[in-house]
This record gives sequence, structure tokens and C-alpha cells, in this order.
Amino acid sequence: MGKTQPIKSIDDVRMWESIEREQLELMACCNCHKFRYPPAPICAECLCMETEWKPVSGKGKVVSWVVFHRKYFDDFPPPYNAMTVRLEEGPLIVTNLTGPEPEGSWIGREVKLEYVVHDGRKQHAARIVD
Repeated sequence: MGKTQPIKSIDDVRMWESIEREQLELMACCNCHKFRYPPAPICAECLCMETEWKPVSGKGKVVSWVVFHRKYFDDFPPPYNAMTVRLEEGPLIVTNLTGPEPEGSWIGREVKLEYVVHDGRKQHAARIVD
């Protein structure tokens, strides 16, 4: 088992379970309906504590990306990438690219979340689709 495992809290257990099922669900506010990502006990928009979990499409666009050429974690030998994706539903998530790396900038490229196993646990990753 690797060293970089997520620290799960009462607020995000359902999200990790949804990743295992390969259908990402994110916490949303029952009052203003804004997504709470990362999951939190109180809505930052309206301070409501009531929540619901909503499935998201997994479709989005790359907002930013980086390729690391230095080793920061034993579980991720360089080079490896990280990207910020704005989902169609609005929230920003951080994930990794799966599939071939595109030439040039990735910003604005359309992606679809897929699910991969890394170090014995399932996680989401994005594949460029445009």
C-alpha cells in the first residue's frame, strides 16, 4: 500500500464511495443548490447545513494543468501531470490526465472523467475528448 492515501472525513465518505462505483457524486446545498467541493459541513454561499448528493456528468474543460518533472511522492514517479477541470455543473476538481498527452496547451480542452486504479484504490482521471 502506498503512502499517498486520501484522508477521508465524515463529509466526503460518500464521494469516495461514488468514485468506487464509477459515478462521481458531489455534495450540494439543499437551500441554494450550489455544489460544495470539496465537501464541507456548511455551505460557503448561504451557510445552510442541509446537504444532498448529486451525480455529475464527468464532462468538463481544462482550466489549468502542470507536468511535474521532480519527484514529490514515492507513489507518483515523474513525469506526472495534474489538472484543474471545471465540470459542466460548475465545480472545479483536480485530477490527472489519462490517455495520450496532447501537443501544446491543454487549457480549454474538453475532457470526460474515467476511473483508474492507482496504488490499489480507484480514482477519477480525465481523458481529452475534443
